[in-house]
Amino acid sequence: MTQVNVMIDEHLKQRADILFDELGMSMATAFNVFVRQVVRQGGIPFDITTDVDHFHSASNMRVLRQSIKDANNGKLTEHELIED
Repeated sequence: MTQVNVMIDEHLKQRADILFDELGMSMATAFNVFVRQVVRQGGIPFDITTDVDHFHSASNMRVLRQSIKDANNGKLTEHELIED
């Protein structure tokens, strides 16, 4: 085993500690899980993005374009409006 020292924002660490505690693990265990996944997958195991506008995200735009294409080809599905 070897030791790794990481600098992290104090507030972020506190929030992470609470979450990891709820998951039944320590920060060290969570870090080890993350590093194992990085090695296993050969890269970061999730998308890193600054895109916070989910409606205009690349993946949603693909879905919307496909929906428009389907509508233009007559593949429409009627739905009822449900209001709360």
